[in-house]
Amino acid sequence: MSVLEIRDLHVTVDTEEGTTPILNGVTLTLRTGETHAIMGPNGSGKSTLAYTIAGHPKYTVTSGTITLDGEDVLAMTVDERARAGLFLAMQYPVEIPGVTVTNFLRTAKTAIDGEAPSIRTWTKDVKQSMKGLRMDPKFASRNVNEGFSGGEKKRHEILQLELLKPRFAVLDETDSGLDVDALKIVSEGVNRAKEETGLGVLLITHYTRILKYITPDYVHVLVAGRVAEEGGPELAARLEDEGYDRFLEPVVDAEA
Repeated sequence: MSVLEIRDLHVTVDTEEGTTPILNGVTLTLRTGETHAIMGPNGSGKSTLAYTIAGHPKYTVTSGTITLDGEDVLAMTVDERARAGLFLAMQYPVEIPGVTVTNFLRTAKTAIDGEAPSIRTWTKDVKQSMKGLRMDPKFASRNVNEGFSGGEKKRHEILQLELLKPRFAVLDETDSGLDVDALKIVSEGVNRAKEETGLGVLLITHYTRILKYITPDYVHVLVAGRVAEEGGPELAARLEDEGYDRFLEPVVDAEA
């Protein structure tokens, strides 16, 4: 079993208004085989947490730690984090003109494993994963995310997840922009990857609809950069009914 530990994590970002604190002491532990859902209102720091784990240079860790099986993740470069088994499915996947899906996937697999996969086995795995995600085989020859719909981009993210086989996957609002059918297909891909590899999943979402297909073991409510409440799947159901109002400070009417 592998363990991803986040301890008292404080993160800032530089804006036009100056340095702004985003995360204010986040602590959680994710083990392989577990699914943790991170929920919360807009601006609560959910995506900041995802990008900090992945190593985005925009975000500065001012204190706290992130470790993977005791190794200091914050001391690793982005590519070292990927080779260590960390994966980020982005909320807004970017286009990569001139790079085909086939070349991108095989290059990424080679970089992570340290050697190129067998052509015969690799081709079979790619076709099988694409079939499971209901992706047209023609996508393999297209440039990465170029001209893809929102749903196609998200399916491509999960295609990477299935083929690269990380130890931990951070899914940043993978459900955004998906219709009901695409949501189900993407969720099935995540569940399939978890069943096959014992993947640990950190699922970031605003809504509970994806949790109908990917059942979390734990739910963490992030508000103002802190974990305001934790629980099991029943907490997500409560949030569906009540929303986030009880976590937010009431607005005082200055004229009252």
